[in-house]
Parts: sequence; C-alpha cells; structure tokens
Amino acid sequence: MTTTQVDKAPEPEPTARPWRAWLLEGLSEQSARHPGPHGTPPAEHKGHRWWRVMCLTGVDYFSTLGYQPGIAALAAGTLSPLATLVLIALTLLGALPVYRRVAAESPHGEGSIAMLERLLPWWAGKLFVLVLLGFAATDFMITITLSAADASAHAVENPFAPQWMHGGNMWITLILIAALGAVFLKGFREAIDVAVVLVSVYLVLNVIVLATAVWKVAAEPVVVDDWWHAATAEHSSPLAMIGVALLVFPRLALGMSGFETGVAVMPQVRGDAGDTYAKPAGRIRDTRRLLTTAALMMSGFLLVSSLATTFLIPAKEFDKGGQANGRALAYLAHQHLGEAFGTVYDVSTIAILWFAGASALAGLLNLVPRYLPRYGMAPEWTRAVRPLVLLFMATACTVTVLFDADVDAQGGAYATGVLVLMLSASFAATIAAHHRRHRAAAAGFGFITLVFAYTLVTNIIERPDGLKIASLFIVGILLTSLASRIHRAFELRAADVTFDEAAARLIDDAARSGPLRVIANEPDERNAAEYRTKEYTQREETHIPSGGPVLFLEVTVCDSSDFATEVTVTGEERYGVRILRVQGAGVPNTIAAVLLQLRDRTGRVPHSYFNWTEGHPLSHLLRFLVFGDGEVAPVTREVLRRAEPDPARRPRIHVG
Repeated sequence: MTTTQVDKAPEPEPTARPWRAWLLEGLSEQSARHPGPHGTPPAEHKGHRWWRVMCLTGVDYFSTLGYQPGIAALAAGTLSPLATLVLIALTLLGALPVYRRVAAESPHGEGSIAMLERLLPWWAGKLFVLVLLGFAATDFMITITLSAADASAHAVENPFAPQWMHGGNMWITLILIAALGAVFLKGFREAIDVAVVLVSVYLVLNVIVLATAVWKVAAEPVVVDDWWHAATAEHSSPLAMIGVALLVFPRLALGMSGFETGVAVMPQVRGDAGDTYAKPAGRIRDTRRLLTTAALMMSGFLLVSSLATTFLIPAKEFDKGGQANGRALAYLAHQHLGEAFGTVYDVSTIAILWFAGASALAGLLNLVPRYLPRYGMAPEWTRAVRPLVLLFMATACTVTVLFDADVDAQGGAYATGVLVLMLSASFAATIAAHHRRHRAAAAGFGFITLVFAYTLVTNIIERPDGLKIASLFIVGILLTSLASRIHRAFELRAADVTFDEAAARLIDDAARSGPLRVIANEPDERNAAEYRTKEYTQREETHIPSGGPVLFLEVTVCDSSDFATEVTVTGEERYGVRILRVQGAGVPNTIAAVLLQLRDRTGRVPHSYFNWTEGHPLSHLLRFLVFGDGEVAPVTREVLRRAEPDPARRPRIHVG
C-alpha cells in the first residue's frame, strides 16, 4: 500500500509576507478541525463539565432575557403572559425533545444540517445544505448585530451615561462589533471560563430583579386586577384570549434561540472516560442534561419576566422610544432597586449581550469550514479563522448600518433564522425516528414539525422582512459558493492517492520497461474486444511505441457533487490487459492526481493517451462542472498545468 498527500493547503510565507502569515496562521493544521468554542477540539482536549458548557451556549440563550420580555409585550400586549406560556409549552414539549434526539444522532456537533445532508444525495443535498446555511447565517449574524444593538440601548438609557452617549446607539453598536472581532483576531481562548462568570452573574441579578418584582406584585395585588380588567376589556372571553395567544406566539420565537447552539457545543462536553468516537454515550447523556436544564431554567425566567413586566410596566414604555423598549427588566431594576443596582444590571446585560455575539460568531466559524471548503464552494483560506472574522465583521457592520442599530427592526429576521433551523431539526428527528422504526417517536416529531412549520409561516406572513433578509444571505451564499466551485473546478481535488497491492505490482512491472504508458479508457462493456480495439486505435493514432506495455486507467464518477475525495487505485488483469480502476468526483481531476502519483512512485514522467470527444466545447464544459466528465483530455492537461508548474516534471498528455 502506498499513500501520498497530493493536495495540501499552501503554507504561508512568514518571511516574505508577515501579514499573510498572521492572517492564515494555522491554516494547514485546521483542515480537519473547526475553530472556535463550537468546533472540534484537538485530540488532547478532555472537555468540560456539562454545566460549564451550558454557560457557553447560555450567553446566547439566557441573554435573550435582555430583550425578549419587551418583544413579547409589543407582540402580544396584555396577553404577553399567555403567549409566553404557549412558547414555553413549545419549548419543553417540542424543541427540547427534538434537540435531545439531534444530540443522539449527531454527537460530534454536526447538528441537524448534517443529518439532512445524509438524506439527499448528489447536488440536491449540497444545494439544500447551502440554503440551510443561509438561514443559519441569518440567525447567527443577526444574533451578533441584534445583541450588540440591545447592549448599546442599555448603555445609552442608563441614567449615569454621559450626555455625549445619548443617541449614539449606532456608533456604540459598531464599536461593540469591532471589539468582538478583535477578540477573535487575537485568538478565542478560555471562552467557557468567561461564559461561566457572565452567565452566573447575569442570572443572579435577574433572580434579584424578578424576586423584587414578585414581591412588588404581592404587595400590590391590584396590578393583577388591573391587568385582568384590561385583558377582558380587549377580548370577549378567556377562550378568545387563548386563541389570540396561539396566533401571536410565533412573534416570541426569539426565546428559543439557544437550542441549535446547544447541539453545536457538544464536542466541548467531557462525557465519560469510556466514551469512544463511535459511541460517546456519556457525552450524549450530559448534552441532553445540558439542554434540559437550560430549557427549564429559561422557561421559568421567561414566564416570571413576562408576568412582572406586563403587571408593572406601563404599556406605552414598551413602544419605540419608551424607557422599556428593548430593556424591560433593566427598567424594573432601575425603578425598584435604585439607579446604582440598575447600573450594575445594565453593565451585566451589556457584557452578556456582547458575548452572545461571540457565541454566534463562533457558530459561524464552526459551520463555514465544516461545509463550504469540503464542497469546493469556498477558498482554502476560509479554513483559517482571521479572514473569516474580518468577512463576518464587515457583514455585521453593514447589517447594523442598514437597520440603524434597531433591535425591533431585526427581530423578524432573527426569528426566521431560528425557526427555520428548528423546523429542519424537527424534520431531521422525524426522519431519523422513522428510519429506526420508532413509530410513536416519528409521529410525535412529525406533529412538532407541523407546529414549527405553522410558526414559521405565521412569522413570515406577519414579518416578511425576515424572509427577505434571509433570502439575501441565501442568494449571497449560493452565488459565491457556485462561483468558488467553478473557479476551483480545475484544482487537483484528490486528498490522498492510494494503490492497493495489485495496482502497485502492475505499476512496478510496467515501470521496468521505461516510462509508464497509460491509456485513459471509459469503461463500457469491459470485454476483450473493447480493450483490444482501444489499444489498437491508441497505438495507431497517438504513436505509442510498439511492443511496450500499457496500463489502462478507468475512472468511475461516484458523486460529482463532491469536491475532494480520497482516491484508491485498484489493479486487475483481464483478458491479458493490465487495468487500474479508480473512483473519484471528476474524471479529469482524478486522472491528473493518479498520473502525478505514478510519477512520484516511479521517478519518471508518465505518458497518458486520450481520444477527442465529439460535441460542442460549451456543453462539455457544463458536463464537466455538473457531471464530472465532459472533454477529458484538455481539462486533464489544465489540471496538471495548475498542479505542476514545472513542464519538465508534468505528465505528458497525448490526444488522437
């Protein structure tokens, strides 16, 4: 057996271009890993206790308390508590079971996108993943911009804020986004330790605020009566209230934003000492514990915060420009616990909202290197952290400017991204349960899928701007991905070339007679007549020296939508003919990779012989891009020209 690495990411040149070396630092080492706290940790990494990892996903999940109560009040008005109850029911009875299943099916952080990728072969699967990545990019990118915008709102509305900060939401938000990018440019380490501190302090402060609010309501129960009278005045009966709550709860979908992140951080969970890569039972158990604990805690906070803000805050304060807009719990902290405590609460909220953006950015840095370079739909430099950080930060700044750093304006896009990912997760769980013949589970997940579908459709109808924004992300990803795929189509695209024992023997025997003579053959009937005719015509048309041995090279395209594959060459003798057989994603690229490996093995430049293919060049180009074949000879030469700059060492191409 012989294995050779033939397609590596180029090493940066630190002496010639220090900025490039810094920008692409770790590129070659990260080809099989994914950066950020959500990525695949190195082998020596032992992981963390589940509750610590829960804090990492919690900076995204729990930070929604900073703006969720205000959004709920705007969406449902006096029925905010009832709509929140519906949301909690969907969280505990819908999202939680779905993601517990996803955790079991994808224990290495792949998430529901990878589960669905396996269902659809060829280009359909790749395009479907790209669309889901567009929605995921919407979710994570809007998390960054919305959280930073809400953090700036807390800073500006603080009574101790200097006068020059008033009205500065835009530039404060941009500074926070730039600071977030600076953290990742320097290197994102010890994220969990920071997350544990931020989440612990933030939740303790929220407990104090909500406990004070509950005490206030208990001391003045008239506020409950006032709320009930207002609700009954607006709606004819309790049944009507429930109906309205069911209709408006999709607007509250932001309260479920942490589940996809919770599955993405699975590689960071320590699990049991006996866990293996194939069977990480301890990691799955502890991740499920993480998801359940976070969902229960968040449900409690959401319910109490909805009741407290609805009872104690005048409705007009929730409107745009009101003191509770985007900061309802901060309003209660200042009103009932004093300006000093309120300022401490503001600082804690600003910190966790800012770090929620870090969690989202880490999620993006996990998704893009996991899929796009593997599809050939992104340059190799996208495996490096820093270029992606600069790209994402530029996008986040653009989104912030377009939305004028407005929290309410970004809510629809955020909810759309969250709901699409949850819909895909519930659908993936349904299919997985069906394949395992768990009929009851499949039926339950199917019902949850319908509920999420209704929630998504309702949200899109009421706030179509979310779908429009997500569509821009999707179109951007599709266009840039396809352009990258076309641009990289002429790369070598073979990760490894391996010869089995029979192939190695045939190659070595033929090499004793001089440079290898390789006839590229499209396998059809594979009978004696086919091989005799092929050899005769090639010797006649391309002037192969008579008497010398030849090898037939036959390439079969397994999945042309794949970009880089591991190539295994098998040897066989049939009808006295020596044949090398191989499977690859594209015929020309695979032939080029094998020829280069034959050169390296024998020490001599091989000669390869082709026939011209009849047909229009443009149609052949399209066949090559889509189906991996087309006009093989000129494309093989182009791939070799790009892979080997020295003409003297480049395998020879002969066409007859």
